[in-house]
Amino acid sequence: MTLRKLVTGLKIGTVFVPIVAVIAQPAHARDRNVEIAPYIEVQQVLVADLNNGTDVLTYTSVAAGIDASIQTRQAEAQVNLRYERRFFYSDGLGDDDIVSGLARVGVQLVPNVLSLEAGGIATRSRVDLRGAAPTNTVGQTDNVTQVYSVYAGPNLSTNIGALDVNANYRVGYTKVESEETGPLPPGQLPIDIFDDSISHSANASVGMQPGELPFGWSVSGGWEREDADQLDQRFENKYARADVTVPVSSTLALVGGVGYEDIEISERDAVRDANGDPVFDTDGRLVTDPTSPRLLSYDQDGIFWDAGVLWRPSRRTTLEARVGQRYGSETYYGSFGYQPNEQTSLNLSVYDTVSGFGSLLNDNLASLGTSFSSNRNPLSGELNGCAFGQGSSLCFNDVLQSAASSSFRARGVNAQLAYNHQGWETGLGIGYSRRNFFASQLGALPAVDGLTDENYYANLFVGKQIDARSSFDTNFYANLLDSGFAGAPNVLGSVANVAY
Repeated sequence: MTLRKLVTGLKIGTVFVPIVAVIAQPAHARDRNVEIAPYIEVQQVLVADLNNGTDVLTYTSVAAGIDASIQTRQAEAQVNLRYERRFFYSDGLGDDDIVSGLARVGVQLVPNVLSLEAGGIATRSRVDLRGAAPTNTVGQTDNVTQVYSVYAGPNLSTNIGALDVNANYRVGYTKVESEETGPLPPGQLPIDIFDDSISHSANASVGMQPGELPFGWSVSGGWEREDADQLDQRFENKYARADVTVPVSSTLALVGGVGYEDIEISERDAVRDANGDPVFDTDGRLVTDPTSPRLLSYDQDGIFWDAGVLWRPSRRTTLEARVGQRYGSETYYGSFGYQPNEQTSLNLSVYDTVSGFGSLLNDNLASLGTSFSSNRNPLSGELNGCAFGQGSSLCFNDVLQSAASSSFRARGVNAQLAYNHQGWETGLGIGYSRRNFFASQLGALPAVDGLTDENYYANLFVGKQIDARSSFDTNFYANLLDSGFAGAPNVLGSVANVAY
């Protein structure tokens, strides 16, 4: 196991200039809650490497951002956006710009029938699980890259007599900038880095709740596709399924479903040099050969099924757990939600899916509600990977653990606890994720095919707004990463920050 670059920082001086936003509303709009807080921040920061005590740097940071929360009858939105410019005084370090933020928006076009939702994230991801695990990402940081992802689409939910009719469509775009991985263990070669992709997702269902019949039923179908620029990779999934819900009591029901799906993942080969070796460009990515035929890396079609229980003892507690057969092996997934009061919420999910980098990031964004708190590293100002809300919470560690270009099967468990009381905000996120990658044995990445990486993580933050001009924040973050590459050690990354 290796520990990568433990650093500490000190804000020598900070000027925080809040900008007051006054939202005028008519007297009858008392059910509206609109909070908009733009700000400008100037900091002088010193950072020291505690491993050997020789790497010390100072820089000036100028940042502008906005925290906004909107809750009305027609719209819901949460936006946390920050732009920062850093001016370094050390030789060999150029000034840099950092954009970070998280946003979710929902608008009712036709109340309770047709809505439009959108989301976006700007953050940083590790490039290679075998490289450094920087936490306070200031100065010359290896193995870190900027990631942008956005999505938008309509949702339809209505009734035709006793039938429930639902449909949705989503289109998303994801971009990963190219950065150096830095030093890798001896004998290890860099992975191919994700570039950008466009993803689509469409689903529709029709069914009935238990009542007119002694059981509930639904029939649904869906289509997913992601087209990635890197090696012209294509992920496509088409499925149809039927589900039943059989009540056992007023709080417990048996659930199950069966369906058919067809998943195909393909890629093109890379350009080869005179020796037959793949060619890389100046960004460290493989150069795609557009004349290459499509090479299958994953082809799975057939019947799948799952069965389990649905338990709702109260409107504040929901548990669903299922086991079945899918993707050629056993599958387990489910969720648990518990909100005993307005101050506390607990969310847990177990998942199993086949996806690409961009599609999984869009799926995570869509799972996040429109009311949340996204805490930041008090030293660097960047997002810490988790967002906590009373309705839903989510950590992005499962997808941001590395920016590998290949599609994968992702399995894992995420748990988030949020507690807010008398001005204190507390959030805890823990989880485990496992990705099994797919690549063609005839292409440029045969060593990636079948590779399995693992990530264990924990994220804790505690904060309090003391008054209009001061606050207290503390963050702890740790993750243990196993790249799956033979001969590569596990990497432990951790950080603890306290700021006033």
